[in-house]
Amino acid sequence: MRLHLVDGTYELFRSHFSKRPDRADAEGHDVKATVGLVDALLRLLEDEDEQVTHLAVAFDNPIESWRNVRFPAYKDSTGVDPALLAQFDRAEAATRALGVTVWSMQEQEADDALGTAAVRFVDEVEQVRILTPDKDLGQVVRGQRIVQVDRLRDNYYDEDGVRERLGVPPASVPDLLALVGDTADGIPGLKGFGKVGAAAVLTRYGHLEDIPVDGADWDLEVRGATRLAQTLAEHRDEALLYRELATLVTDVELPGTLDDLAWRGARRDEWLAWCDEVASESLRERPAAWSA
Repeated sequence: MRLHLVDGTYELFRSHFSKRPDRADAEGHDVKATVGLVDALLRLLEDEDEQVTHLAVAFDNPIESWRNVRFPAYKDSTGVDPALLAQFDRAEAATRALGVTVWSMQEQEADDALGTAAVRFVDEVEQVRILTPDKDLGQVVRGQRIVQVDRLRDNYYDEDGVRERLGVPPASVPDLLALVGDTADGIPGLKGFGKVGAAAVLTRYGHLEDIPVDGADWDLEVRGATRLAQTLAEHRDEALLYRELATLVTDVELPGTLDDLAWRGARRDEWLAWCDEVASESLRERPAAWSA
């Protein structure tokens, strides 16, 4: 048995900016992202290779979280298309109508919920599959028991895959993002640290606090070691803050047990009502099962 964990925020953004045709409800409200999300979930449920039995979707609603308090420049809803922001509540309702568990995150982020569920339930299933390409989820990948899947690009990242992709093992992913930054999350990183050099240093030392202060003490060949060590020494507090931002919270209070995540079918009345709202005949009979 597998547990599938979906980044609903990512799916909404991806659908909103995709080449899918524009879609509006009877009142003229944009529903392109919501319909795209639902279609993605249905395709996942229909995929015989994925063997979906237990499933949950996490959303950032609102986009802002505790990380914005710690670092005001962290990603927020500034500049996000209002037509997309207006769909978050409706997207959650549509997901629930499909019979899928929804985690609507407020103080925490969707990624925190996904990371929490992955480490909480890994011993109860054969594999946890986290469906998002976000680099920060790499930190909870464990062997082939917790993996990341990017269905859009058909990429699969187990622990070896994370090392190949990022150059470091999962435990060092937050340290890497602290040094090189993460533009998607508004983490600037430290000037001069590129992916290759940072990965080499962290492969040797593991974590920021274990990197020797003096570059002359680095026992590996890294271009500009003296300069990089000085930069880290001068901006250590910033680097530690950036690592804190990049580190997933894995003890979020999520309701229910693994059994509560079992997909038992769409909620017929809610689902059909939603299909009517978005004027979709093609989606009405897509669910393979009905829970009520």
